[in-house]
Amino acid sequence: MRIFNQINLGNLKGDLFGGVTAAVIALPMALAFGVASGAGAEAGLYGAVLIGLFAALFGGTPTLISEPTGPMTVVFTAVIATMTAANPEHGMAMAFTTVMLTGLFQLTFGLLKLGRYVTMMPYTVISGFMSGIGFILIIIQLPPLLGHDPPTGGVLGALTALPSLIAEVNPAEATLGLLSLAILVLMPKRFGRIIPPQLLVLIAGTLAAIYLLPTLFEGAPYRAIGAVPGGLPSLQIPTFSTGQLQTIVINALVLALLGSIDALLTSVIADSLTRSVHNSDKELMGQGLGNMASGLFGGLPGAGATMGTVVNIQTGARTALSGLTRALILAVVVFGASALVEPIPKAVLAGIAIKVGLDIVDWSFLRRAHRVSIRGALIMYGVIAMTVFVDLITAVGIGLFVANVLTIRRLADLQSEGVRVLGLPHTEDGLSCPHANPEEERILRNPSNGVVMLCLSGPLIFGAAKAVTRQQHELVETRSLVVDMTDVPHLGVTTSLAVEEVLRAALAHGCRVYLSGLHEQPRKRLKNLGLAKVIPLENWIDARSDALKRAISERAGQRRDPPPGGQSG
Repeated sequence: MRIFNQINLGNLKGDLFGGVTAAVIALPMALAFGVASGAGAEAGLYGAVLIGLFAALFGGTPTLISEPTGPMTVVFTAVIATMTAANPEHGMAMAFTTVMLTGLFQLTFGLLKLGRYVTMMPYTVISGFMSGIGFILIIIQLPPLLGHDPPTGGVLGALTALPSLIAEVNPAEATLGLLSLAILVLMPKRFGRIIPPQLLVLIAGTLAAIYLLPTLFEGAPYRAIGAVPGGLPSLQIPTFSTGQLQTIVINALVLALLGSIDALLTSVIADSLTRSVHNSDKELMGQGLGNMASGLFGGLPGAGATMGTVVNIQTGARTALSGLTRALILAVVVFGASALVEPIPKAVLAGIAIKVGLDIVDWSFLRRAHRVSIRGALIMYGVIAMTVFVDLITAVGIGLFVANVLTIRRLADLQSEGVRVLGLPHTEDGLSCPHANPEEERILRNPSNGVVMLCLSGPLIFGAAKAVTRQQHELVETRSLVVDMTDVPHLGVTTSLAVEEVLRAALAHGCRVYLSGLHEQPRKRLKNLGLAKVIPLENWIDARSDALKRAISERAGQRRDPPPGGQSG
């Protein structure tokens, strides 16, 4: 595996132009997320520079743009609130320690090659989780949009205080915020190709606050970002107390999983646009190194950003040189032009953050979920509600549990269809074994042959075990039983134990048992269970038709030679 991401000068113009455009879009987003998180605008800028730099250097997706994102900011905002409430003196330092541990988890995911498994979650859970995060971002940014500082208590605090905030609205800032949001929502896409709407809103909103607000609202002041530290960021030494260690680890794991899912889903989008294939494990390692560096220098956590990545590709980028260019331009802003961002109004940044929240919400699936699956829709709505009003960990945990239980139930129903008993007097004429030839059908449909077949098909894991066990009371009464596994490529442990139980019960009742069509894996599994000791190897027959003929032949011989006592079998 190569250490560095794909970087070359073969597409120099496209990569440079893509990097510049991505930097222009990243600047207002980084400022908005930094202010929204409570860590300050500089934290957003540091995160945008460091995560973008390390992910571009060491990641596995050449055109991916990595930076603080809406979902990561929402989670990190809750982390900051929890840490500072528990330890006002060192809470912020512990929050940045959480970001470092987030990167360490992601680096570990990549080293363990878990990239392919990270996104294996039901879409209903992912959609509900992301939509819930979008709603959280919208709700917690409503107070700044109206000209107020965010109230304590997170989402519930913001909703509770909303009536009084509306009654005491700051007309000047609310006008700035609402106009900014209106421009972002209503601006035609074709204009966005000329100038990114976020940058337009940032510039226009700042100029309006400086030159128009004093005239329109009689010198009304507005809340601005304020002084942003320039130069190199200070080093954040990992800090935690024993009592907070569990909280740090849990929050870091949530951030790591969320960031990994966000980045790899964006990598898939990049693949579809560039017709390439990313390296998931390497991308996780790059994301991990980026978040470790960001936390070490007081930056926000981040992940692959869909909007920045798409714009980067659409403006010509094809290698990681675009990501490096973007990081370099943002670094120049941080180190040399930080004074330019000081007068930016917080209400404008709140409008930008709310638009991000609106974009995160999966409106398309929300409108159609009930038509696709009522159960799936209920899972999604439940995850949204728990994400917004309870907490993110509970939402994902319960959502995954319910989704998996429903999946297991459906899987069990489907696998039950692959368990059939043929040859009993009440067997339906139309019921047959897959790919059975006319001779086999004739044998099975003639009750006088005295042969019953347990026909299994498909990969059989635990979902089929109950269906196999259900046939036991009928099979133990038969005199000749053929178990056909011609169409069973894999036999799970639970189902193999169910098959063993049925076969041993049949043997205990004097039934002759024949196994046919076993592939290598099912044969090995049944032998390891010890069935070769109770079922003679000559009864392990390759072809189903040969097993049926053998059963008829031995059944006929059993009738001609009754056992002592004069009773036939």
